[in-house]
Amino acid sequence: MAKSKNNIKKSIITINPFHYIHSLSKSSTNSSPKSLIFTPRKVSSASRNHQSLCSLSNLYLYFLFALTFFTLFEASNVTSFKPITDHYSIPLPCSSSSSTSSSPYSISFSSSRSTLMVSSNEKNEDNTVRLSSSVVVPLPAHGVPSNSNVTEEEREFWKQPNGGGYKPCLEFSIDYRRLSKDIVKEKTRFLVVVASGGLNQQRNQIVDAVVLARILKASLVIPILKVNLIWGDESEFSDIFDVEHFKRTLQADVRVVSSLPSTHIIARQLPEAKIPHGVSPFWIRSRFFKQLNEEGVLVLKGLDSKLSKNLLPDLQKLRCKVAFHALKFAAPILELGNRLARRMWIEGPYVAVHLRLEKDVWIRTGCRTGLGSKFDDIIVKERESRPEFLTGRLNISATQRRLAGLCPLNAHEVARLLKGLGAPRSALVYSAGGEPFGGKLALKPLTTEFPNLMTKEMLAREGELSPFMNRSSALAAIDYIVSLSSDVFLASHGGNMGSAMQGHRAYVGHRKYVKPNKRKMIPYFDQETSIPNSYEEFSGIMRYLHKGLQGQPLSRNNKRGRDVIAYPVPECMCRR
Repeated sequence: MAKSKNNIKKSIITINPFHYIHSLSKSSTNSSPKSLIFTPRKVSSASRNHQSLCSLSNLYLYFLFALTFFTLFEASNVTSFKPITDHYSIPLPCSSSSSTSSSPYSISFSSSRSTLMVSSNEKNEDNTVRLSSSVVVPLPAHGVPSNSNVTEEEREFWKQPNGGGYKPCLEFSIDYRRLSKDIVKEKTRFLVVVASGGLNQQRNQIVDAVVLARILKASLVIPILKVNLIWGDESEFSDIFDVEHFKRTLQADVRVVSSLPSTHIIARQLPEAKIPHGVSPFWIRSRFFKQLNEEGVLVLKGLDSKLSKNLLPDLQKLRCKVAFHALKFAAPILELGNRLARRMWIEGPYVAVHLRLEKDVWIRTGCRTGLGSKFDDIIVKERESRPEFLTGRLNISATQRRLAGLCPLNAHEVARLLKGLGAPRSALVYSAGGEPFGGKLALKPLTTEFPNLMTKEMLAREGELSPFMNRSSALAAIDYIVSLSSDVFLASHGGNMGSAMQGHRAYVGHRKYVKPNKRKMIPYFDQETSIPNSYEEFSGIMRYLHKGLQGQPLSRNNKRGRDVIAYPVPECMCRR
């Protein structure tokens, strides 16, 4: 990193979520209806007619908004519910204020502290953080380089998707809000969820835990993170996530408590509930509601992705609210993650690659490492001794798994894909993920093609990572933060982080996300198959195969089994 921090000027960058009510308040404080109609400036007849038309339009919108507000206010007196969420909307037409003047966000960079700071002036009367200010905001994208030496392929690589006009819209129905009145006051039924796996697997289970508490009309005890047997991580929820932020963000949806009250202490070990895949809210209520009423406590384990992906819109929105707003990382993790992200960002645009090269990944997938027979033999022996770890299809060979797109891309394949998509050799690359099996040898093909490759260990200064050593979840969270602010993200094997990053990047501004089309691209990587005659031909094929798979917000409509966290359109994002 050649640039000095002392040469970096402080800057303020504003992000506008087009908050409708905020736009109204800004307009109302700057001008009255009278001043909108009578202006002392000399203007042309055409301009005067346009201003009058705009003024009447704005007055009409003010009247319409006031009528809607008082209608809802009367309804709230009858049903005793409070609006629980904000929504994003386009600003008023004919507005003379710039889009940046009404932003509830401000992101400031301090050269002395090297941290990213997100602040907001928006709070509800009950001191809860508004949704528009609780979302995790990444550093702004750099945009396409203007250097004349940049090739057309490189410009295309750094170009961000337009997003098709989709913006976050978590508007809950009146029925949902009405039911919230009693659900958030529940003090007799408690749901305890034990989340297992790695960080992003646990995140998914926490999201479903909130939804289940809502379905069962129970208070949610802060989820318990099961000790990870592979990495030996004993972190608790509060070590990874901001507990108070979690409670505040969800206090209008479910009641969240830190622990069971003394009246509900579990005296015996409850058996693990057998939950099939894809269960519906009706199944959950039929299976557990009676037990919950009788015993007051329900403990659920083994919840991993068991809840149906196809829920009613309100519950899908709740999933997004938990994933993108409530699950904020704990302050020490967030501070260091932001610091490392800024060290990457300040050097220019960068691509984050989530490499799935850890030893356990090769064991679970049943794939070859690409490092030679010596390393492959080690994996085969461990797989044979622990066959329960194999999650891939058992009836096909390693070669067939690879051709079917079921294997992680190794470092050589990732390097070829990046080059084929137009990434320049000088590109900054952030490698996210655990220690690769094979160490530096496993990363050598990637560092050879992209020498400016960095990891969190390389970015961190002496002692910065010390508090998080032997805590895989915290280290994965740091990778998540740095990856979220990258201009381009690529996952070598999909998985939970890849899915979460895909949806999160769309939700916060349509950041480019490359989803490798492994089934179609792998044959072009093998020597025994026909290889394109030139790099230009190979690059053209790679760009063609990934057209439409580089950041556009894909919808769940055509594939109902998709997870709304990875595909937030149309339940959590809509056109305004």
